[in-house]
Amino acid sequence: MSVTISGSMHSRLKGRLLLCTTMLATLLVPAFGATAQAADYPSVTDARLGAAASDEGWLMYRRDYSSDGYAPFSDVNAGNVNGLKVAFDYKTGLDQGHESPPIVNGNMMFITTPKNHLIALDATTGKEIWKYEHDLSKVGLKTVCCDVVNRGVALYDNNVYMATLDNYVIAFDAPTGKIKWKQKLQAADVGYALTLAPLVVKGKIVVGVSGGEYGARGFIEAMDAKTGKMAWKTYTIPAPTEPGGDTWPKGAYKTGGGAAWLTGTYDPETDTLLWGVGNPGPWLATLRPGENLYTDSVIAMNPATGKIKWHFQYTPHDTWDYDGTNETVATNLTYEGKPYKAVVSASRNGWFYAIDRTNGKLIYAEKFAHATSVAGMKDGKPYTDEAMRPTVDKEVFTCPSFLGGKNWWPIAINPQTQMAYVPTIHTCMTMKGGAVSYKAGLPFLGESFKVVHDPDDKNWGAVQAIDLNTGKQVWNYESALPWSAGMLSTAGGLVFTGSADGHFMAFDAKTGKVLWQSEQLSSGVIGVPTTYRVGGKQFVAVYAGWGGAIPIWGGEMVDDVKNIPLGGHLYVFALQ
Repeated sequence: MSVTISGSMHSRLKGRLLLCTTMLATLLVPAFGATAQAADYPSVTDARLGAAASDEGWLMYRRDYSSDGYAPFSDVNAGNVNGLKVAFDYKTGLDQGHESPPIVNGNMMFITTPKNHLIALDATTGKEIWKYEHDLSKVGLKTVCCDVVNRGVALYDNNVYMATLDNYVIAFDAPTGKIKWKQKLQAADVGYALTLAPLVVKGKIVVGVSGGEYGARGFIEAMDAKTGKMAWKTYTIPAPTEPGGDTWPKGAYKTGGGAAWLTGTYDPETDTLLWGVGNPGPWLATLRPGENLYTDSVIAMNPATGKIKWHFQYTPHDTWDYDGTNETVATNLTYEGKPYKAVVSASRNGWFYAIDRTNGKLIYAEKFAHATSVAGMKDGKPYTDEAMRPTVDKEVFTCPSFLGGKNWWPIAINPQTQMAYVPTIHTCMTMKGGAVSYKAGLPFLGESFKVVHDPDDKNWGAVQAIDLNTGKQVWNYESALPWSAGMLSTAGGLVFTGSADGHFMAFDAKTGKVLWQSEQLSSGVIGVPTTYRVGGKQFVAVYAGWGGAIPIWGGEMVDDVKNIPLGGHLYVFALQ
């Protein structure tokens, strides 16, 4: 690279010419690199997003609109997976939980970190192209639960979009990192945060807010992808004049929780957004009689307007923090001889649900974990055991704990095996009611709790496969430590996931046999793995970086995980 210096400057700085030339060249390298990258960056169109299931990259949070976490790549397969080695790695320098999936378009990879750093890397070498660090120095982050995490980005046109802990959505020029727009949704530190990866649907950027533990009234908002201007906003807790508003006591909707803090799903066949809604506020149900819609539910929305079409409530009148934000995966299945267009989810309440995504009717529900509070199904709806409900005067012992039979970590589905792969934890809890009053920015619980071992299982975790057509377990792999990483399934007959003790693993998708295990990584895995192809070569990527809810709220689990090393570290594997 050459640098031209003017004649006048040359005469005045003759003795420093070499130094200035070297410094200037160094400063300009990133800009020239970004310019070259811009020429090669393939635009992410609506057509590409609609066909993301077959794309060589990994274009959105769970790969495609179905959210199934499945890639049709078989370069790495059951016969050669033992040849996987680290192709490159990248250390973030941060010690909190690293949960985001690497997102890849062309030869560019985008990763986020705790505290909202966004980094663009070369997807084959790991070379840093650009980096953005969001300024959080003026906010307290006091209403962020649990851990200061971020779960990734969305891509559209030539932009990359990130949501932040202080409630901004930011659009960047993907090749260069230049900010195009920055939209504030809510004030920081009053109950709301944004931790999810945005979803792009028909030119709109759709996000949902965190904050259920602080009584913040949940909402899902869509913004124009080009300008950031709000297109629509749907509250997950209806006002008294809206459908479902009569399921709350007078005035309670204003502090009703219902956060929508995980990325939803889009079903092009029915033109429907499917989104999970979290727990009500306060936790103690006796303080808010009624069904408390749409908490602990999946809601179906019109993506053009945000209008709710239908809902299904996983846990009626929740008092155990069982949430309903877990993944909404669109898939087709056959149950008792009848084909269905379904949405499936492994709920925190310990039940695996299959729901007809055309009308919201229950297809089946089967336990995948020890579940005592949600006792069964009747007339197409769940019912609960009243004896398992805590009050101010009563402590209960129930399963699972509020961390769930599965927490936020997403399942994956393999259409070849017709199985869902579920990261599972075995916990129960004691829980008792208490007094609480609402104040913006403070926890709004009304219950005390302690997470304890499930007496039915000596281990804290498992990976299990569930037959989509029956809801029954096919295979199960037990783990002494909680299983708290996302799942990835491929056409190579493999299921990839990471362990709390710091191994990245590949299971046989049909049998559950461990076919490959990496050397021990620098930290435990709570991230979401992805896979992509560049230049005819398949790569598999995952974050190590222990953190999240378990080290904070894990009760008896905390002693078993307290020595897991910290530190964010991206690992990218390929056949050598």
